Amino acid sequence: MREALFYEVLNDNIVQCSLCPHNCSIKENNTGFCRVRKNINGVLCSLVYGIPVARSVDPIEKKPLFHFYPQSKTFSIATMGCNMHCKHCQNADISQVSKESFPSSKISVEEIIKEAKSYDVESIAYTYTEPTIYYEYAFDIAKLAHKLGIKNIFVTNGYINKEPLEKIAPYLDAANIDLKGMSEQFYKKVCGANLQPVLDSIKRYYDLGIWIEITTLIIPGYNDKEQELKNIAGFIADIDPNIPWHVTGFYPTYKLTDTKATNASLLDKAVEIGKENGLNFIYQGNIGKRENTYCPQCRNLLVQRNGFNVSKNNIKKGICSNCHHEIPGKWSDVI
Repeated sequence: MREALFYEVLNDNIVQCSLCPHNCSIKENNTGFCRVRKNINGVLCSLVYGIPVARSVDPIEKKPLFHFYPQSKTFSIATMGCNMHCKHCQNADISQVSKESFPSSKISVEEIIKEAKSYDVESIAYTYTEPTIYYEYAFDIAKLAHKLGIKNIFVTNGYINKEPLEKIAPYLDAANIDLKGMSEQFYKKVCGANLQPVLDSIKRYYDLGIWIEITTLIIPGYNDKEQELKNIAGFIADIDPNIPWHVTGFYPTYKLTDTKATNASLLDKAVEIGKENGLNFIYQGNIGKRENTYCPQCRNLLVQRNGFNVSKNNIKKGICSNCHHEIPGKWSDVI
């Protein structure tokens, strides 16, 4: 257990957590919405510090990040818990904690770094569950990794308050942020959260100079209306039309098993909507098409992908090899 950051003590030993927009007021011996931050005698404690439940080496394309060192390897880690309760969560077995039953084995920050280095990875990805809720662990790892030249990535729902994000920003190199829908109703009904803090957070990540890519999982009957997709694409384009937008297909899971899978035509429609709203880089996920990167100026094929594999990379020092147009992202000549 580790004392948490970002809280204050109120009357009667109630603590107010200010890590994420839930801003939970937590009585003694209770946990917040995420169920992994607990008030113990007036001290807010992280129950998951140093207790990862997942560690693996992944291709960066799996995060998905397509404009961040293609074909590089990332060391992925996660603890239990999340500050959203999404009905379609693909990792509900580790994100949706029902009681305080955490693994007993602990792994120190230094051991995580040592393991990551043993795989010769370019980066560490805080992923699978929501990195915001294991903030203290992620922060300590990211700070040491940054010092050693290892990059840091958040794969996140964007539900984090301003001060915590600004504190970790100097050590974050990239983030894939879920923009799950564009209505308050969707966020409240499906995720147990609010939309506006996510929109604010996306803008803040961008303004802090962290490379961002946005993912929207399109769920039939929930967030697939044309106007909602237009609103998402327009929001991203207003920040920067060069932000990659990943539109991915839903498969029945967790509490949405009675909802049909997303068909390819719906994802095709989302891609066209993205183009119509001025986005330069739109990718489809989960169906094995429209995964390549093309120059927005000359349409030259720049990065050819097949699933998580990169078979061709024509970006040299961040420019198109054909017309020399600058391609936004973080690139290395790895192929």
